[in-house]
Amino acid sequence: MINILFVCSKNQWRSPTAERIFAKQPGIHVRSAGTSSSARRKISASDIEWADIILVMEDKHKARITFGFRDAARHTHIDVLDIPDDYPFMDENLIEILRAKVHPYLS
Repeated sequence: MINILFVCSKNQWRSPTAERIFAKQPGIHVRSAGTSSSARRKISASDIEWADIILVMEDKHKARITFGFRDAARHTHIDVLDIPDDYPFMDENLIEILRAKVHPYLS
């Protein structure tokens, strides 16, 4: 099993959508979190330690994780998906983009 953590700013639209669509994918466990202090579910050191890979939506999320959780993030692979904050929760276009960008990590 691989543990994947999806991260956006407020854990409101992008990362929860990713968590929802990949939740039943065989061979993986998923979580989502946000980097903002106003996030619905704020990222923690235990989330980072749990994750085998962290997939963030934007460069700023990677920067916040590597700066704010230096020790925990040191041993975890973080990749940027480059998905802008332009889509509401479970938007069809967002789902299509997420599937295309996350697929290589599932192979």
